[in-house]
Amino acid sequence: MKTAFICDWLTGMRGGERCLEAACELFPQADIFTLVHYSGSVSKTIESHNIYTSYIQNLPGNSKTFRRYLPFFPHAVERFDLNGYDCVLSFSHCIAKGAKVSKHAPHICYCHTPVRYAWHKRDDYLQRMSKPKQFIAGIILDHLKRWDLKTASRVTHFIANSINVKGRIKETYDRDSTVIYPPVDCDRFTISKGSEDYYLVISALVPYKKIDLAIKAFNGFSRKLLIVGNGPELSRLKDTASRNIIFIEKASDQEVGDYLQRCRALIFPGEEDFGIVPLEAQACGKAVIAFGKGGALETIKGLGTKGNPSKDSTGCFFYEPNADSLRQAVLFFEKNIDRIGTENCRQNALRFDRSIFKKSLKNHIDAAVNHTDLSVAD
Repeated sequence: MKTAFICDWLTGMRGGERCLEAACELFPQADIFTLVHYSGSVSKTIESHNIYTSYIQNLPGNSKTFRRYLPFFPHAVERFDLNGYDCVLSFSHCIAKGAKVSKHAPHICYCHTPVRYAWHKRDDYLQRMSKPKQFIAGIILDHLKRWDLKTASRVTHFIANSINVKGRIKETYDRDSTVIYPPVDCDRFTISKGSEDYYLVISALVPYKKIDLAIKAFNGFSRKLLIVGNGPELSRLKDTASRNIIFIEKASDQEVGDYLQRCRALIFPGEEDFGIVPLEAQACGKAVIAFGKGGALETIKGLGTKGNPSKDSTGCFFYEPNADSLRQAVLFFEKNIDRIGTENCRQNALRFDRSIFKKSLKNHIDAAVNHTDLSVAD
């Protein structure tokens, strides 16, 4: 079966790239189409495939600045020649799902979220702009929103990465979807035997991740915070952080695992579509302190939450998107740290192991290609 994968861009190994990597293992001969690819930025598994980029790749810029060409993204993805493929699988949080696919091939979209810039995270991206820039950006996002809605009909089958996103797909596109949770490489992590005196954030540094909220919470707070990640918000965030907050711009997979092994707990301050990092922390036996909305509610068993026995807890939530609420959650965690068992955290992460993802995805693709009932694919 000749298979093509489409993804928005390849500039680093985050949650979406982990999904693509697992799919590459299932289909080692698949071709990959993406807007831009910076060599060496993703895993060897992904880079062993034929990777075809759009004309965005040849425009001036780099991995931090290519997003300024957002108005051209829909046109660029529509120019990919996908004729001759028996199956097309897109991994989309921006424009990948809008590619034009032959009518004879199923187009399965693994949807991380409908375009977040244009829909539910629009205000987060506009609020830091000047009024003139907001006006221009608003026009661009309105166009992108209309295009995104229109091109949903190009997808034959939607897969949602969480129950949270399943609801968004239904609300945005009025389409049903199957939930297949993203893969967590639990074998990459072992249960920690101890903790050091720091809390940890691992994230791309972009507005909707709410890293500024974590910084505000730890400014003037007698706890150490490590922030591992990079992105367009780096300089601004550094300028607002006090001396107890340390930025680590580059870290290998091994180094990330080491930071997780030694932290007191992971801080997860934003509302995520799903969020793999909290499960990677739990695979190390570490608790997660998270904002109580979105995908975190599906992956973390919170102390004191309704229907969750204390003995099964793997972290705790804060429910107001402000620094004081997060700070109070840290204090609550510290008072109740003995109620969160490392083995409970590990067992919870195993429910999302990458072997489960690969089996479910393969079953779903086979069912779509063979025109069998997708409801029994799992």
